[in-house]
Amino acid sequence: MTRTIDILVSGGGIAGLSAAAVFGARGFSVLCVDPAPPVRKMEDSGADLRSTAFLQPARDLLEAAGLWDRLAPHATPLQVMRIVEAGRGAPISRDFDAADLGPLPFGWNLPNWLLRREMAARIADMDRVEFRAGTGFAGLTAREDRALVRLTDGSRVAAKLVVAADGRSSAVREACGIEVRTRRYGQKALAFAVTHERPHDNVSIEIHRSGGPFTLVPLPDHEGKPSSAVIWMEPGREAERLAALPVSDFDIEATARSERALGRLHLVTGRQSWPIIMQTARTLTARRVALVAEAAHVMPPIGAQGLNTSLADVACLVDLAAARPEALGDAAMLDIYARRRAGDIALREHGIDALNRIAMAGGPLAQGLRGFGLGMMHDIVPLRRRLMRLGLGAGR
Repeated sequence: MTRTIDILVSGGGIAGLSAAAVFGARGFSVLCVDPAPPVRKMEDSGADLRSTAFLQPARDLLEAAGLWDRLAPHATPLQVMRIVEAGRGAPISRDFDAADLGPLPFGWNLPNWLLRREMAARIADMDRVEFRAGTGFAGLTAREDRALVRLTDGSRVAAKLVVAADGRSSAVREACGIEVRTRRYGQKALAFAVTHERPHDNVSIEIHRSGGPFTLVPLPDHEGKPSSAVIWMEPGREAERLAALPVSDFDIEATARSERALGRLHLVTGRQSWPIIMQTARTLTARRVALVAEAAHVMPPIGAQGLNTSLADVACLVDLAAARPEALGDAAMLDIYARRRAGDIALREHGIDALNRIAMAGGPLAQGLRGFGLGMMHDIVPLRRRLMRLGLGAGR
């Protein structure tokens, strides 16, 4: 028997679960599949120790799907982005405050493992949406009016639209024969969470030296102590050395790299690492298939742009589907999706690539230029506000 639905979402990460919930809230029937088992707590095998900062436009999307009410109690506001150039001499620091733009913070930060748990719980309450953890995509035959999808549990689904949200090594993208362009930086990122001596006061701190940024993003208190998520980018061999250190030694090095911005740091989770790349699919669509999130684009983790660009993909796709539900997944809809998203994705990729290359650079000249640029971006008020709006996705 082949089950007939409107949409098959391949991938049960943050983007895939968001897409399933948003499409379901618009009245579409949705099946979301992911080969990994469900994650319910931080200690579970496969738990994602990264965190996600949802910027203002992303929260609007989550609210429309009925997700935000579940997430808000766990979210930490990001009111200030503090950027520090610590390459030479006394550190240069500038604060970018969301109050310059209005009453809302820049965004809200949540641990990824908790996001997946809460999103799956919301989907379990939705009549027309199913999340099937432990089952993945196995193959696809696209026809003019639908896609026939084979799943790893042996079942088959006929869907008008397949949404590929299955990551940088997307099986759906590969099945469609879509190639990617990949740029490698020789870096790796370490993701972990820490407690620290001083409260973060809802300030996200990005510290630049060389090799890549060290970023502290506020989290709720952990066992009564102030806590932050950390993304630490370094050349690959250095990242591997850091990942292998005993916890006590790692605490010392992380504290030093943080410029003691929040006092002494103490590791409270495992350490995950992954290679930093820029990867772009050569096309965002195939017959009856739309690529979103890291199946479509992978960016270095700078400025909270990756996942928020992914949710912009989802928002665009959902708006097109809701405007003409009778044409769900047809060639005209997918052509419009590809045209609308290509420019924004390219803009953000170019910006993040430039920022990462600048952040990697060592030597007095590069460090001096970073300090000068930071001062200019902050101290020229119209430029500062323009850049903050751009970072939120409010303009180009």
